[in-house]
Amino acid sequence: MSNISVFDVLGPNMIGPSSSHTAGASSIAYLAWKMAGGNIKHVDFTLYGSFAETYRGHGTDKALLGGILGFKTDDTRIRDSFKIAEEQGVDFQFTTNETETDLHPNTVDIHIIMDDGKTLDVRGESIGGGKCRIVRIDNVPVHFTGEYSAAIIVQKDMPGVIKHIASALSDRDINIAFMRLFREGKHERAYTIVETDSALPEELKEAIKENEYVEDVMLVQI
Repeated sequence: MSNISVFDVLGPNMIGPSSSHTAGASSIAYLAWKMAGGNIKHVDFTLYGSFAETYRGHGTDKALLGGILGFKTDDTRIRDSFKIAEEQGVDFQFTTNETETDLHPNTVDIHIIMDDGKTLDVRGESIGGGKCRIVRIDNVPVHFTGEYSAAIIVQKDMPGVIKHIASALSDRDINIAFMRLFREGKHERAYTIVETDSALPEELKEAIKENEYVEDVMLVQI
């Protein structure tokens, strides 16, 4: 007999109507907002599958926009996310893609332009019960759920980088829950995603960036 958690019975704290189409969507965009550091000027959402078919009726558009504004799934401001985005000067656009059918049915691509001109592309999937997973960052396949605080390190795939990252965490008594490496190819761009049991100090970013092959570090605090 499989175990059933209280979360599975009660569901997530959320602004309805659907855990998959609103709470899960909001969680994806909220993680993207965390990765971008909150400095967002423009955002494009491309919706696939069920998201593309029902996003207006289920409030997926409001949930995605609320998440990218930094609202958690139970924040009542999600209902007014269009108005709030306009007030904050955040440009946004929703596009549907009904030609790609081999993706998870609740998939969204988020293209972010930040205040400093940098860009970030994130693909996420809403997998039910308000849960989600990030499956691509800047065209590199990845996997993390946002259930733990995480450091996302953009690097060149070279010897010694992983050791440097692990040492920076160990020096700060940070326990690693999961650590995964995703790469485009040998000696090409790679992403190391480290999920931890505790919050991550901001100064960890600079410590990790001391390695010559590290391009950027994004912290996702849960």
